[in-house]
Amino acid sequence: MIDQDFTDSLLEKFSSVSLRHHDDCLTLDCEPNAIVEFLSHLRDEETFDLLVDLTGIDHGQKAEVRYTVVIHLYSRIHRNYLRVHSPAVNNESPEFPSVESVFPAANWHEREAFDMFGITFSGHPNLKRILMWDEYPYFPLRKDFPLAGIDVPLPAEDVVEVTDASVEPAPMMGGPFVSSGDGMMSDSEPRAKDESWTEQAEKPV
Repeated sequence: MIDQDFTDSLLEKFSSVSLRHHDDCLTLDCEPNAIVEFLSHLRDEETFDLLVDLTGIDHGQKAEVRYTVVIHLYSRIHRNYLRVHSPAVNNESPEFPSVESVFPAANWHEREAFDMFGITFSGHPNLKRILMWDEYPYFPLRKDFPLAGIDVPLPAEDVVEVTDASVEPAPMMGGPFVSSGDGMMSDSEPRAKDESWTEQAEKPV
């Protein structure tokens, strides 16, 4: 377990870092303009030398700060995790400094966050989509992206010819999905708000 002296020392060294409520591992908030310096310190001076994960959070269109980047580190000396939250600037076109220069493993994590959330990581050496094709116009993990998806034609007409694959309807068409509210949440089967279209009935325009 990370002791209080360690936390106090970090907060004293970095005015741009503050303590965030946490129930599991130590969680800190860091200003984006200090994130590279702070992560370098954690790696070089505090033995948090393993980047476990980097992802984004969309807090919704009404949030004052819509997008947050979350980074999980692990120390083999402390044998514990540390989590860092940092806001992405600009709710319309979110941007965040790349930390690939500190942790090369962040390269693909940042590409995934760019692909799914639309967060641009400035300074990334090869920021391009990793799951969707380059011209795909949406960001599937944003809160305003429907669970049922958006019909978009594939860029290559010969996909079926080459792969011998066929496109099947999504297994849970008709979202967004909500629980009924009756009884325990864990026992309540999610249902689609819009059940007017299925595999047999066309999606209304």
